[in-house]
Amino acid sequence: MSRRGIARSAWPLVASVVVLPLLAGCAAPAQPPAQTVMVTVTATPTPTPTPAPVETTPPPVAEPAPEPAPAPVPNDPAPVYEPGPAYDNGPVPGANGPIETDGTGMPVLYTVVEADSFFDIAQRFDLPQQQLLRMNPQIHDFGETVYIGDKINLDWQRVGLG
Repeated sequence: MSRRGIARSAWPLVASVVVLPLLAGCAAPAQPPAQTVMVTVTATPTPTPTPAPVETTPPPVAEPAPEPAPAPVPNDPAPVYEPGPAYDNGPVPGANGPIETDGTGMPVLYTVVEADSFFDIAQRFDLPQQQLLRMNPQIHDFGETVYIGDKINLDWQRVGLG
């Protein structure tokens, strides 16, 4: 055999002697053998149910049902509103002018001040706006325009200021 042939046949042997020990460190470590675990299951006693709590509060009392509203009747005449005296509920925004009272303390005359409105005046004296308009024919435009210093009648038994 020639030198070259020997070198070729020796090459795999040299490679295996040098490379195999290097690759030996790359191999995964061997797994330890699996361990067997023994588990013992014992039966637990059945728990006894807890008794339900006894209710000590009395049951709620039912409220009586409200009476049903009367059924509307078509073309029935409107209810008649009986006019009554004015009661002063105190100054409010839109009606905080001075009042004049009679001998019994009932308001009879109101004087319009700045920022007053006819609606608020009616609300202050607990009067429907239509009734206050009927009592004061000198107020024009359905109470839309009232002027500072205007006098408004609050006596429900007379009409106008006279």
